[in-house]
Amino acid sequence: MQNRRFNLFLIVYFISLILLIESLFFLLAVIVSFIYREAIREDMIYSFLVLFIPGVTLYIATFNKKINNITRKESILIVGSGWIIMALLGALPYIITQTIPRFSDAFFESMSGFTTTGSSILRDIESLPRSILFWRSETNWIGGMGIIVLIIALAPIVAGNSNYLYGSEMSNVADEKLMARFKQNARNLWLVYVGLTVAETVILYGAGLSFLDSLCHSFSTIATGGFSMKNASIAAYSPLIQYIVMVFMLLSGMNFTLHVLSIRKQFKKVIKNEELQLYLFIVVFTGAAITLQLFFWKSLPLEVAFRDAFFQVISVITATGFTTSDYLVWPTSAIAIIMLLMFIGASSGSTGGGVKVIRNLIAFKKINMLFKQIFYPKAINQIRYNGQILKNPQVNSILAFIILYYFILGFGTLVMLTLGLDKATSFGAVITTMGGVGPGFGMVGPAGNFADIPEFGKFFLTIIMVLGRLEIYPVLILFTPWFWRNS
Repeated sequence: MQNRRFNLFLIVYFISLILLIESLFFLLAVIVSFIYREAIREDMIYSFLVLFIPGVTLYIATFNKKINNITRKESILIVGSGWIIMALLGALPYIITQTIPRFSDAFFESMSGFTTTGSSILRDIESLPRSILFWRSETNWIGGMGIIVLIIALAPIVAGNSNYLYGSEMSNVADEKLMARFKQNARNLWLVYVGLTVAETVILYGAGLSFLDSLCHSFSTIATGGFSMKNASIAAYSPLIQYIVMVFMLLSGMNFTLHVLSIRKQFKKVIKNEELQLYLFIVVFTGAAITLQLFFWKSLPLEVAFRDAFFQVISVITATGFTTSDYLVWPTSAIAIIMLLMFIGASSGSTGGGVKVIRNLIAFKKINMLFKQIFYPKAINQIRYNGQILKNPQVNSILAFIILYYFILGFGTLVMLTLGLDKATSFGAVITTMGGVGPGFGMVGPAGNFADIPEFGKFFLTIIMVLGRLEIYPVLILFTPWFWRNS
């Protein structure tokens, strides 16, 4: 197919849809401000208009154009620029209401919300108006499944090669079949996403939380975002609430396609999924290991040790970022396990971050195959995943991603060190924003936040957040000269 110049109408059309959807979500926060009769009601209305009017204007200017054929380049540009614009405009309500007056802080909080990182610059979360807390949780929920995937699911005009658009935002490693049904799959994923959110909200409300608290924490849990309405995060709530959140974090760290298969009663495919098996094994093994350490070395009651250990293990591997305990005061071996989980990440096709379980699994299979070739050089060795033979380009792409991920992690740590931060904080800030975990190490650990990070560092970390959320390639490609060439 012959390449063409970028279709500007198409790009602006999608940007207008992003603005409209974002403004309509923000309208819910405006309603909350009126329900609670908050002093910032007028500022909230003004914030809504700032989002809504440009969206409507751009939509009217482009909806009549022929824009239904989307190229791979245009998909990458739409996704990359769309997330930046969404976070920039999402920061405006914080600035307009003066709840977060500095732009660098507001942009950091907004980007952290939309990328479901969950890192925060706020020192006193509970002092914020309820409508702003609701908006923070909404940013988690919007970004969890991805606003582009929502557009694909709903917009009738999306056609042609918009599977590129779907693939630029969603991670479904080694699952090419989904790309053939991208539109229907996008709808199914959002239906499961909404269903899990409603289920958790109802259960939390039944367990004693207010409706607003239940809804906000469900937004953040299902999106694996980690924004809470309390300074102490989930530690502020009862053990029952913690167990409920724990279960839904675990479900959200699974590939959402498996939830769709479960609804269709295709349980054999779910049970035999290798990534799910490894994901659950890691949770059980590491959770049990830390439980024993907290019980014997920290002398915690067994139930408390079990709850704290499994809650933090699930929160970290799913990159949710909720906390019930400061893991930096745990035994060194337990902290090492937490760090390892940050590298592993959640399942592909989930709302969680990190390298992803499937990539680590396939990398291990590749290493195992290389060892076999040393002893059996004439044998035909193949890498299989869920019974399917993986082609070399697929495996090489996964290995390249892992190498690039670790390179960015190392480079980012060096950048943060040049700002005068200590080693633990520098490494912790980068690994947690790259993996979308939330709390890290050093002064950005569970008991701290990102408020004291230098201003340049905050902007740099927002870039790291986008790289982690979009899985590197769609962002880095934008900075290559050949991307902007016509041929």
